[in-house]
Amino acid sequence: MNKKILVAYFSASGVTAKVAKKLAKTAKADLYEIEPESPYTSVDLNWTDKKSRSSMERNNPEFRPAIAGKVDAMEQYEVVFVGFPIWWYVAPTIINTFLESYDFSGKTIIPFATSGGSGMGKTKERLAPSCPGARLLNGKMLNGSLSQAEMKKWVDSI
Repeated sequence: MNKKILVAYFSASGVTAKVAKKLAKTAKADLYEIEPESPYTSVDLNWTDKKSRSSMERNNPEFRPAIAGKVDAMEQYEVVFVGFPIWWYVAPTIINTFLESYDFSGKTIIPFATSGGSGMGKTKERLAPSCPGARLLNGKMLNGSLSQAEMKKWVDSI
């Protein structure tokens, strides 16, 4: 892959951050952390509490948490890997906020996720309206067990 690549990620607990750093190294990509304007606390992330912030966001797929910063010169990237933890079989809505913050027309977006047990579910369906004009590929679970060689093989196949 000889294109300018960005690995952008949101990590609630640090797991996705580790994978994103490994992916950026493998893909020879720039790295950008998607940080919420109001950071999530452990109480916010308590998925067993129906009134927690993450649960309330899940129940309102139109909600868009504000992001603290912006990617400088997004237009230079042709390929953008977007990483996140899976929440209830979809990406957290902060990923929609990120995608809706830029014009991805003509760019390739490749989701990747981490999860303790769930798959990608309806992630692609839910993200597609947030990046019109982009080539949105199927996502891939990149949990910690993926070796550097396996990750390189996946990146090279894109």
